[in-house]
Amino acid sequence: MDNTPHAAQPARSAHPLYEDVLALLTAAGFVSLGIFLFHQVGLLTGGTAGLALLLQQVTGLSFGLLFFAMNLPFYALAWLRMGPRFTFNTFVSVAAVSFMTDHLNAVLQIGKIEPVYAALIGGTLIGMGLLIMFRHKSSLGGFNILALFIQDRFGIRAGKLQMGLDCTIVVASCFVVQPWILALSVVAAIICNLVLTLNHKPGRYQIA
Repeated sequence: MDNTPHAAQPARSAHPLYEDVLALLTAAGFVSLGIFLFHQVGLLTGGTAGLALLLQQVTGLSFGLLFFAMNLPFYALAWLRMGPRFTFNTFVSVAAVSFMTDHLNAVLQIGKIEPVYAALIGGTLIGMGLLIMFRHKSSLGGFNILALFIQDRFGIRAGKLQMGLDCTIVVASCFVVQPWILALSVVAAIICNLVLTLNHKPGRYQIA
């Protein structure tokens, strides 16, 4: 069975809507904390989140505003190819991550964090958050939607494709960050997507 729905077959969910929302809020907490750790030491990541972090450094605008706005064009593809439930869940995920990341400073202050630790733990947190989202028919929009769509159509694992896209974006940021930070960003992207590659495989989760 495909892991994501076709356009002609709207997504069925093994979970009622309230379970999806609670799980997605939990996932958003993981992702937002991972992004928060990245931001504290200047690390970057891939996908639309990586682009938002990069543009935040260049423009000074908030991550949440950039991330939310950049995902708007992808909802049309999500609606047409993956159905209204997936689109709604993804909107909830993106909105929650945008809000939580922008407001974490109000509840969490970190005096010091080693970049290596931020890369390892931040990458793992984001990967676990994405795994929960994928399990609940959701994503972080942008390249996540594209990766799930290609997995659905061609059987290419979303984690592998996402890894390639993420590493490309991180490497493209070489003119903005120091080589050491860039190297750690690549490590974090690999860790994040290894979590997906090892745990999110087509057909693993069946709906009876």
